[in-house]
Amino acid sequence: MEKRVITDSKRRKGLMAASALLGGVLVLSACSDDGGSTGASADSSKTSQAQVDEAAAKDTSEAQITIAPKNGATNASINNAAMVTVAKGKLTEVTMTTADGDAVEGSLAADGSSWKPGGQLERSTTYKISATATDSKDREAHANSSFTTVSPENSFIGNFTPEDGSTVGVGMPVSINFNKAITNKKAVQDGIKVTSSSGQEVVGHWFNNQRLDLRPEDYWQGGSTVTLKLALDGVEGADGVVGVQQKTVTFKVGRNQVSTVDAKSHTMTVTRDGKTVKTIPISAGSADNPTYNGQMVISEKFKETRMDGSTVGFTDDDGKGEYDIKDVPHAMRLSTSGTFIHGNYWGAKSIFGSANTSHGCVGLSDTKGAGDSGTPAAWLYDNSLIGDVVVVTNSPDKTIAPDNGLNGWNMNWSEWTAGSAA
Repeated sequence: MEKRVITDSKRRKGLMAASALLGGVLVLSACSDDGGSTGASADSSKTSQAQVDEAAAKDTSEAQITIAPKNGATNASINNAAMVTVAKGKLTEVTMTTADGDAVEGSLAADGSSWKPGGQLERSTTYKISATATDSKDREAHANSSFTTVSPENSFIGNFTPEDGSTVGVGMPVSINFNKAITNKKAVQDGIKVTSSSGQEVVGHWFNNQRLDLRPEDYWQGGSTVTLKLALDGVEGADGVVGVQQKTVTFKVGRNQVSTVDAKSHTMTVTRDGKTVKTIPISAGSADNPTYNGQMVISEKFKETRMDGSTVGFTDDDGKGEYDIKDVPHAMRLSTSGTFIHGNYWGAKSIFGSANTSHGCVGLSDTKGAGDSGTPAAWLYDNSLIGDVVVVTNSPDKTIAPDNGLNGWNMNWSEWTAGSAA
């Protein structure tokens, strides 16, 4: 029998071949096994992530926070826009700051359902709000937002008279001067309501595109209370220009006092609640510069004021005023153009009750310094309210224009109501 001897070199070749074959099997086997392992691992990973997501979802707060205005909003209202509310939870913390970090005070509802700023916001300002709420399981929810309020260029306001809480005479209209031209007059007028405790109907009249006055057909009833409501927030007064005011103003109407000046007889009769309480000698406008006729409302009072003729067109050849009196006492304005009823200390006492010598004002005897309470001018000043009526009759001049001061009473009711946009 022949013996087969396997040499070392043959043994090595055999081992290498076997090894290579085995290695190929192993490699192929490894590839096959690895593919199966990856699929199983991915499924396992997906299952694990789904479980994590499900667990996280179960742990998420149910509280739903809503912040207004929406994030990124511009031209937001400075009154009612900012508000934080929550559903299915309670607000626990709300902070509001300007872009510069200045804190804005606010108030949280007792039940934790809402939060709002404590006052009116500034225009052209960016605000940031951050809110936190918890649900019934004390799980927290968070929300953040930022918005910018309307700019002065894109908003309008109305400067009104009389002032809130004041007591005025029966002739005082509500007069509103807007800082921008109003083209959508109806929308703006619809946002303004004036009512009286007397029940008098109040109608507005537009003198131009920036002035709206409101009054009843006859003078206010003495002792009544008048309420002005401005609901102009967000009202478009002109293209791209919205209102920002939202407020209520009330004022009282005092006793019914009307002073009637007879320029021809140089006297003034003061009636209060229909009874004559004083007759005062006066000096009205001269023949060259007569006083306007008509119903005029006292709009301002000054214990002393300067009157310079150059400011109202009375100038000499050198351009200086025909008069310049720096301490006119007890002056009360009757027109925008410069008509006053005031004290006169520089004229002879004999002119009062006998001659008209002024540049159009109504003068009463007075003393320099406005310190003598016993003069006719001082008495009238002390006993007059802003809103009292002064009626001038028998002057050779025309009737004063209704928009020259607060003097819309010189229009009849049909003319007045024709100027309403409501």
